[in-house]
This record gives sequence, structure tokens and C-alpha cells, in this order.
Amino acid sequence: MQDNATEVTAAGIARLAGVGRAAVSNWRRRHTDFPGPVGGTETSPSFALAEVEGWLRRHGKLAEVPLRERVRQQLAGHPAGPVTALTHAGCVLLLIHDRSPVWLEVSSGSDERLAALLPGALEQVLTPRLGDVNGSPVNTAGAVHTPAAPAAPATRKALEPPTAPQLLPSVPLLRAVAELAAELGARHTFEFLLGRHLDAHPRQYTLTPADLAGLMAGLAGTARTVLDPACGTGALLRSAGNGPDRRLYAQDSAPELAALTALRLALHTRAPVHAAAGDTLRADAHPELRVDAVLCHPPFNERNWGHDELAYDPRWEYGFPARTESELAWVQHALARLRDGGIAVLLMPPAAASRRSGRRIRADLLRRGALRAVVALPVGAAPPYNVPLHLWVLRRPERAPAQPEVLLADAGRFTGEGRGGPDWPGVRETVLDAWRAFDRTGRLDERPGLARSVPVIELLDDDVDLTPARRLPPPAAADGAGRLTGVRERLGETLRLATGLTPPPVAPAPRAAGRPPLITVGELARAGALVMRTGGNGGHARVPVLTDHDVLSGTGPSGTLPESDEEAVLTEPGDVVVPVLGGGAVARVIDDATAGAALGRNLVLLRPDPEVLDAWFLAGFLRGTANHRQAGSYASTATRLDVRRLQLPRFAPAEQRRHGARFRALDEFERALRQAGRLGEQLVRGMYDGLTDGTITPDRVPE
Repeated sequence: MQDNATEVTAAGIARLAGVGRAAVSNWRRRHTDFPGPVGGTETSPSFALAEVEGWLRRHGKLAEVPLRERVRQQLAGHPAGPVTALTHAGCVLLLIHDRSPVWLEVSSGSDERLAALLPGALEQVLTPRLGDVNGSPVNTAGAVHTPAAPAAPATRKALEPPTAPQLLPSVPLLRAVAELAAELGARHTFEFLLGRHLDAHPRQYTLTPADLAGLMAGLAGTARTVLDPACGTGALLRSAGNGPDRRLYAQDSAPELAALTALRLALHTRAPVHAAAGDTLRADAHPELRVDAVLCHPPFNERNWGHDELAYDPRWEYGFPARTESELAWVQHALARLRDGGIAVLLMPPAAASRRSGRRIRADLLRRGALRAVVALPVGAAPPYNVPLHLWVLRRPERAPAQPEVLLADAGRFTGEGRGGPDWPGVRETVLDAWRAFDRTGRLDERPGLARSVPVIELLDDDVDLTPARRLPPPAAADGAGRLTGVRERLGETLRLATGLTPPPVAPAPRAAGRPPLITVGELARAGALVMRTGGNGGHARVPVLTDHDVLSGTGPSGTLPESDEEAVLTEPGDVVVPVLGGGAVARVIDDATAGAALGRNLVLLRPDPEVLDAWFLAGFLRGTANHRQAGSYASTATRLDVRRLQLPRFAPAEQRRHGARFRALDEFERALRQAGRLGEQLVRGMYDGLTDGTITPDRVPE
């Protein structure tokens, strides 16, 4: 059975062949045997993937389609959509992971035979691994019992085995996925395919970063039964561990996410996974469940969460949430699903700690000892990345504490520079150390600027404001004047350095007989004078990541990328890195300090052959404003740079080095100016802070 159902666009053909889209347009015009469109629109046609592959091979444009790219294209062009294709692939990968001999037996015949036998084979693995929706809940006494009532009608099992007619169009994809699993392993193959799908649809999914998920799981501690009532892609349950005695429960309102999460967790852990699709607040799939831990990243600012229908719901033990307080509905749902003494950790918007509409519920959570800690995270910890989100740690109270205190912690000082995200090791060490010390004794001595335990009575005022920054003592006062004196001295040295690096006066260049001939970066790459690589893969090694913001701001590597099975592109001294978004004329030469970093997204790396191409000459001409204008294009409201179209003059090596030396001197001058700007901002901010907090007096300004 040919995979003619899978379609690919011109951009996909370009990726398959490793060329630009202009080359694909030329092939369509010049070759009468180029496959005709089978779908799409007149301006954006699509083509049958199998026909395109055959044409590329016949014309020597492609020796063999890379397996990963072929699978990716089959997923993207599946007639039932990429989510259905990914679900079918995940089912087969779980079968290969758990019962590979069964897969070998059913896949040995024709495509029609495979489609007919596969549902029965999948039933053998999906039923024991994923079970039913409710599984065997654990009550407050630890005994296993059966739910008193079935799940609500709007709730259903996350994943049912697909039927033979549903699987038949997926058979070519499934065979390719099995081939990829033989190379990467079933689990890594699914993570690769899921990661590619999430990257291709960034606006459809709100992801929980792995570092944050690990912190939340660490706060929950070791738990035998764990629930995530808004599971998304399963990051929180994946971080909860895979011990043999674990039992995982998941629910999500998006059926496709619930199915993908069920498969992801089943591939990641041997623990039973009970996943459901449905609106958790309106149609809870686990109404009788009592678990050791709840981990949850709920949707924020939901107005349509069920306020009108759920007014008399028994979960509202601490008060009926206002329509604008959907997060407090999730908090109480989490508490209702805990056994006595169980812990819930929820990611919350900072407004939930101070909105007046929620103060009565916050007060009751405090009085009854349910709310144990509020942790302010650094900016950039999770989407929305410009907001410092909070973590709420709750415990279902076994009895009201005699003199309750609440831990307030602020990890804001660990905000990272640029887009690289927070200093997660610092956040994790600080928060977990404070929580564990507080959890042992019920109180914590002040840690200025970081954490303290606050008596509940101090918080029960008219506002019941739980924002940590408003209750923590300021950081221990350092020698503010001495520190600013040091900043001032460094600024003076940097300004003197910048003055010395200022370019000398220039004179007009003599009128030449003609402009030198030009060559594009794409032509240089085809001639072997340089190698082009694009970034975005994390690999398996945890190394610093050079982001596009780092290149634009001239700072060191500050980013992170999720681990992947595709090898990361590591920078080397002499590489030239160019951002492709934003429209700025920027190119950076990698030095020894930056070498070894992984190349981040939206960056192109050019590795010139030093025998024929000087790196500083290359970077300097790539920065020309006119050069960028002619190589830029517009996608929506953003400018995208086609690096292949950037041009350089054809100069001899000696002339390249002359220009390169001047470009290098300009780069040093630019770095000095940037450093001076940063030190100047630091000095100004320090002066404002010192004068306003009293550590510096107007008549004692540091010299």
C-alpha cells in the first residue's frame, strides 16, 4: 500500500532535499515530470509524499529521505491529522516497548493484515497498562475500594484501541515509526515525535517546563498515588517518578492531550496509568479518589469554569469561589482528592494571593491549616514568562494546628538574564531546603530576602495578602556604599577602555573602477567554503545554550533546551552565529569563552574554512544593513532573514584579513560600550535603592 495519502508542502520538500523553497519552485517549472499537486490551494499546493520521494531519487536530488524527516512528514501530512497519527504511533510504540514479539508477528504480512490484527494486539497492552478511568482508588484508611458512582457522562477513558479502518491509512507511518524505534528506542521515539508536534503548534499548548515540574514533584515528596487533574502533556506526572508501587491518575479537558499523556506516561513508567478525558471541575473522573499527592498546573483566569452549575458542590469546603477565582476552585478540588495528610502543589498566578474576591477562602485555608507554603518563582519560570508565578503547597489537615505558621519564600533573585530562564539549581536548592526545614518543625527562622515562616494570625487582616515579597525581611544589608564604589571604579575603567577603542577618523574611500564581484552565503556553502547549521536541539548532554537574545545582547550562553535524541549543534571558536528573526543586522564570532555551547532556536551557525574565508571578514560583511535588507522577508509582523542570500565581496585572503582586523576592533569597541551601559545602569539603580532604603545618605555619596 503506497503512502499516497500523506501530503507534503513545498516547504516540506525543501526540508527533505536540503534546499531552499526557490529551488523547489524551479524544479516545478523546469521538469515536466515533477509530481502535480494533490491538495492544498493554488498559492500553497500540497503533493503526495511518496511521489515526491520517488522523483527526488530519480533525479539525483536525494539519495534517501532521512528516516526522522520521513516520519515527521508522514505525521504532518496524515489524512486524519497529526494528533491522530501521533496517537496511533504512540500505541504501536507502547506495543513495541512492552511486547515486541507481538509487533513482529502482526507486522510480518501485508498492510491490510497488519491493520486487521493490530487492534487485538493493542488491546493486549493498552488494557493492562492504562486500565479503566478510575482504577482502584485508595481511601483515607489506605484500603482499596470501588467507586460508589460511575464517572460523569461527560467523562470518558482517555484512549480506546483504534479500529482496523482507522489504522489502515496509518500503516506506512507505523512501519516507519517501528524502524525509527529500532534505532532510538520506543520511549525516545515518542518523545521525539511529541516534541516535534509541540514545537510545530506552540500556541495550542501551555507547557510546564521540566525544571519546574521537577521542583513541584520535589515539594510533594515521595508519593505512592499521584493525581494531575489538568494533566496537559503529562510533565508533572512524568516527574513524579516511576517506582513500581506508584499509581498515576490524570485528566484533561482536551481529549487529544489526555490520550497522548496516557501513552507518554505508559512509555515512561511501569506504574499503572488511569487517564480520562473530560472537564475536571464539571465532570470529575475520579470522584471517590483519595491520593497521596496532587500536582497541578491549572488554566489561569478562566471565567467559564462552572460557577453557575457547581454552586452546591461538596468540594467547596473552604468557601464557594467567585466567578473570577477559578484558581481557588482548582485548589479546593485538589484538597478534596487528597487523603488526610496528603500534599498538593499547584502553580498559581500571583494575583490569586491578593485578590479581594478570594480573601475569605484564603483566610479559611489558613485558619484550618490547609495552606502550608506560598513560593514566589522567578520571572521566566513558566508561561506567561513575563509574570513571576507562585507555587502553593497545601496539605489536607488531619487536625487543626495549635499555633499554625505558613512558609513564605521568594526565589525572585534567581531570575536569569535574557531568555535563558531562571537559575534552576539555585531555585531548587533554596526552595526545597526551606520547605523541608519548615515541614519538619512547622516553623523556619528568617532567611532575609528568601524565606520565613509567618504566624497565621499576622496574615488574617482585611486583605489576607499572601504575596511573599510583602512579608519577607529585606536581604541582609551589605556594604552598599562600598559596593557602589566598586561599580563606579569598574565603570571608569570601562569608559577609558572604550575611549581607547574608539575608531579613528575616517576618510572617504577612493573611487574604484567598479564594485568587486559578490558571492552569496548559499554559494559559499555549496562550494565548501563554509558549513551551515541550524540550532534548536538539546541533545542528551546538559550544556549551556546560546540563544538569539544572547547574540543580540552580546552576553554569554543563558538558555536551556529540552533533551532530545537529535544531536545538539555545539559552537566552536571561529564560528559565526546569525539570528534569523528580528530584522537586526547582527553576526557574532564565537570565542573561547562561548565555545562549547549548544546552538539555540532561531540561530544559524556558519563554520568557515579558515584556509579560504576569514571569520571576522565574514561576520563584518554579514552585518551590513543593506545586506540584511535584501536578504530579509516578512512573515506576519516579524522579519525573517534568509542567511543563504546574504552577500560578501570576493576578496583575496590578505584583503579579507585586513577587513577582518577592522571588524574585530569594532566588535571590541561595541563590547566595551555595552559593558559601560550595564555598569551605568547598575550604578544608577544602586544609587536609587541606597538613597530610598537609607543605606546611603545624600551627604555621604560614595566617591
